[in-house]
Amino acid sequence: MKAVETLAEGAETATDATPALEVAGIGHSFGDLHALDDVSFAVWPGEFTVLLGLNGAGKTTLFSLITRLYHNRKGSVRIFGLDIRRHSSEVLARIGVVFQQPSIDLDLSVAQNLYYHASLHGMSRRRAQEKMETELSRLNMLERAHDKVRQLSGGQRRRVEIARSMMHRPRLLLLDEPTVGLDIDGRRAIIEHVRRLCGEENIAVLWATHLIDEVDERDRVIVLHEGRVLAFGGVAEVTQNAGTATIAEAFANLTRDD
Repeated sequence: MKAVETLAEGAETATDATPALEVAGIGHSFGDLHALDDVSFAVWPGEFTVLLGLNGAGKTTLFSLITRLYHNRKGSVRIFGLDIRRHSSEVLARIGVVFQQPSIDLDLSVAQNLYYHASLHGMSRRRAQEKMETELSRLNMLERAHDKVRQLSGGQRRRVEIARSMMHRPRLLLLDEPTVGLDIDGRRAIIEHVRRLCGEENIAVLWATHLIDEVDERDRVIVLHEGRVLAFGGVAEVTQNAGTATIAEAFANLTRDD
């Protein structure tokens, strides 16, 4: 497991010249239901990309394919140039994930959750302690390190999940509707934190949401609707191509059922 830690921590030195995430021609079905159809896009290091889609658009299915919870039978997914089907262990070491459904143990303390994650990535106890303090401090959560997770608010639990996702120094961060159920202040704090990580550490971010106000004019946007990519590019580009004045209008027009 030590090799996995070394790979994850040194990945950025060899991979900035290639996309952090490259999805090409991905399709996926559940029986007769076509959840994804010929989905293609790329996310580069240091880029904050919003996967924007209504509920049921296929965002979570796409995340499940990228993280190998589902096996892709059509198309390919590459993480820093490596095919996930042939290099699963290597690519998963470079990814940090916050799933839509909470996945932390409520009966463990914050620290115990983070130590457990670190052990899965072969991190030493000393290194895990250092990273835990760094990530929790960034999120103003260090003083809650020894509290049980069930004692925390919804927003605080999300902060713990983000801290956990950063423990092994991933170069690609995937967040699936990370602000659902949070109040306005909680949503703002989390998205601002992830944007800082993206800019300060050159991390590639794929942020899935149905909330148009989480899109910033500096972002790149993938509009996913009924399993298909309807638009991909910078906010100005997507807006211009849709013939609208704002990204909100572009999203509404693209996803309107005629």
